[in-house]
Amino acid sequence: MADPSAGTWPAGYRVRPATTTDTDAVHRLVGAGECALHGRVTTGADRIAADLGGAQGEPACDTVLVTDRAGDPAAWGWVRGRRATVHVHPGHRGRGLGAALLAWTEARARELGGDRLAQTISDSDLAATALLRSGGYVRMVTEWLLEMPMPHEPVVPEPPSGITVRAFRAGDEEAAYRLTEDAFDEWQQRRKPYAEWARHTVGRATFAPAASPLAFVDGRLVGAVLALDPGTDGEVDAGVAAAPAPGAPDGGEGYVERVAVRRDQRNRGIARLLLQEAFRAFYRQGKRSCVLWTHSDTGALPLYERIGMTVRRSSTVYGKALVAR
Repeated sequence: MADPSAGTWPAGYRVRPATTTDTDAVHRLVGAGECALHGRVTTGADRIAADLGGAQGEPACDTVLVTDRAGDPAAWGWVRGRRATVHVHPGHRGRGLGAALLAWTEARARELGGDRLAQTISDSDLAATALLRSGGYVRMVTEWLLEMPMPHEPVVPEPPSGITVRAFRAGDEEAAYRLTEDAFDEWQQRRKPYAEWARHTVGRATFAPAASPLAFVDGRLVGAVLALDPGTDGEVDAGVAAAPAPGAPDGGEGYVERVAVRRDQRNRGIARLLLQEAFRAFYRQGKRSCVLWTHSDTGALPLYERIGMTVRRSSTVYGKALVAR
């Protein structure tokens, strides 16, 4: 891992790599920014832990943590392959940290062998959007956070002929991994290794197997919904479309992390069935809404709207080609 302090940073700040021991500090930093933008915490601590764990276990991943003179986190970011994430604490904006972090992500991506870089930015974050556009980034895809209100228990349709449904259980991990990654190969930039996939799905502390229904044909997995129960963790994380966010989080919502159906079994109502199963499971746990992210490349927005979901807010993925230096 390269020394991030070798870059050019605003005076008065210290810079070092972030590690898993920084999870709580980074979560507070990210949460402060989300409260400023959305009025609530939208990213769970276990999401931050997954990102930091990956940085320590994957050679093509790197992190940076910026602290002020008192040692409090002021900003942080990571680079993994062609993707990057940057957060600046609201109290430290306007001091050049965003520009410095952007320069760092591009330099590290080049050093790690990348030829392109992309970031997901909330459409309500006008300053970050302006910074990226001024740096040559262009709009790639739109992401939507969709919500499903559940004032009454959701009605689950009968399974299509030959389809059986049950909740996720131990031993389903490898089959769910293959199914979801096969489905996402149509639009995602790279296929995730199992360890990385699990760290962001079934290996998370908030993974909810009881609200993660699976569909089978003759004993073979053909559809899956993988869900998280945020509880007090406040998870509504962006950047992973459900195809795969501090005020105090209320934990009153379920969160669908992945929706996938095998290609030869699509257009049979399996995704709708599994989603309604997940919604009903969350309703019976006392939750009255459920959310998920999707984006324009998946083409799934009409499906979610047909079952009653509406857009709560949107983000945009901006990308840029990197020129070797």
